[in-house]
Amino acid sequence: MKLGKKPVKMHVKKNDTVQVLAGNDKGKTGKILRVFPDRNRVIVEGVNLRKRHTRLNRNQPQGAIVEREMPIHASNVKKI
Repeated sequence: MKLGKKPVKMHVKKNDTVQVLAGNDKGKTGKILRVFPDRNRVIVEGVNLRKRHTRLNRNQPQGAIVEREMPIHASNVKKI
């Protein structure tokens, strides 16, 4: 957490089922996987998917392109 910035009380928490109100995934529903109260953001399952390039490792000897959920602002979701 950065100095001078306080965490905000969130209206949602982990494992809540939410609906997305704005953005490319408007109308989709999913479960909250992770909450970042200091940045006022949440990660919702199956929403805001982005492709990430991973380095080669033991599991992926050639590397890979993996789709992952990225955080969205908490004001863009509502609990259902």
